[in-house]
Amino acid sequence: MIQDRLSAQPNASIPQASESWSQTKATYRFWDNPKVSAAGILEAHRSSVQERMLESGVVLAIQDTTDLNFTHHRSKNFESGFGLTSSQSYVWGLKVHTTFGVSGEGVPLGVLDQQVWSRDPAKSTSGKKHPKKSKTKSLKDKESLRWLQAQVASELDLPEGVALVTVADRESDIYELMAMPRGKGVHVLLRVCRNRTVDHPSKLLKAAIAQAPIAGTLTVTVSKRKGQGQREATLTVRHQRLTLKVPKNRPKSAQLCDLPMTVVSVEEEHPPEGCKAIHWLLISDIEIDSFEQACTLVQWYALRWLIERYHYVLKSGCQIESLQLETATRIIPALATYAIVAWRLLWLTYEARVHPQQSCEVAFETFEWQALFCRFHHQPKPPKKPPSLEQVVRWVAQLGGFLARKHDGNPGVKTLWRGLTRLHDIADTWRLAHD
Repeated sequence: MIQDRLSAQPNASIPQASESWSQTKATYRFWDNPKVSAAGILEAHRSSVQERMLESGVVLAIQDTTDLNFTHHRSKNFESGFGLTSSQSYVWGLKVHTTFGVSGEGVPLGVLDQQVWSRDPAKSTSGKKHPKKSKTKSLKDKESLRWLQAQVASELDLPEGVALVTVADRESDIYELMAMPRGKGVHVLLRVCRNRTVDHPSKLLKAAIAQAPIAGTLTVTVSKRKGQGQREATLTVRHQRLTLKVPKNRPKSAQLCDLPMTVVSVEEEHPPEGCKAIHWLLISDIEIDSFEQACTLVQWYALRWLIERYHYVLKSGCQIESLQLETATRIIPALATYAIVAWRLLWLTYEARVHPQQSCEVAFETFEWQALFCRFHHQPKPPKKPPSLEQVVRWVAQLGGFLARKHDGNPGVKTLWRGLTRLHDIADTWRLAHD
């Protein structure tokens, strides 16, 4: 199966992962088949995502957009179905908007929706924006519509009893997204960008929430950033129920109404020297009445960065931008295939952290963990009982360069995708020798 071969060697080229000309040719033919669509590939994946949703109970539908840069491929141009991805007139590629399902515990569940498009360079003005023109443009003619379309797609066939919360960054601060009808148990949790008008003596959202009493303080771990190591941050939490007024520039035909929303402010008042202070202003239709509930919303939003890791795996781990497919019609189904491969890598990384003691056979074949056990214990016979998922993931990561020292913490996804390529060869040899 194509997906299995690519999952076994995610950062290998298609010929490397296929291991033969016939399998390589079959992979290219599959993506070139007009009957094969990206939607069809992801639909098959979606059924297994729904099963994991039922087990989770609360699902975070995290949305974000990324660019695939194919400028270095001279054949990939407008005539091949590609377009400009940024304000720079020489950057060619595709825009990708992903909705990524994550459990409330932080385990990736799968891809809920993925939209891919290219911009027409004929409509570009070398990156110069025209604010007056963009404000008068209807939402259905803007790229912003992707946020609403992804919301609708993530609700399709939602299992009964599962709560779905759309989580997104400041780019998603769109009144129509907050106001659109949603099914039972479906909510939004967005980061505020615009200082909207509210029903408060201060009139504006940011001033109103700043006057709310402090509900408490929350300590979080801030991951590594450029020039900064991992650190602890103490955050001041405020929350208040406010009603957002309909923006004045919306036409009456839009039939929008004022929205009662929960606003949560999270601010680091005394950051270490040289570190940028954390300040999140979140908005949600979920009603809360306690500090603990406000912290839950903050913790859910903190998981938003998982979609950034997902896009990182897609581009750096799966090498999607290095594919030698010449047209967008071939790239798009290939992207859908690799979208599932990238999810599995990230799922394996975090499943081993959240549920470490479960059997490794939820993710690995028997011959794979047996080969790993004997490789690291330098003995010819494996035990009858399979080891834990955490242990096997650490062995795989060690094959990829993880040192596994006491202070090293959990292995990351990068060492994991490197290790899986080596595991593929080791396990295949083991199986041949023990059949």
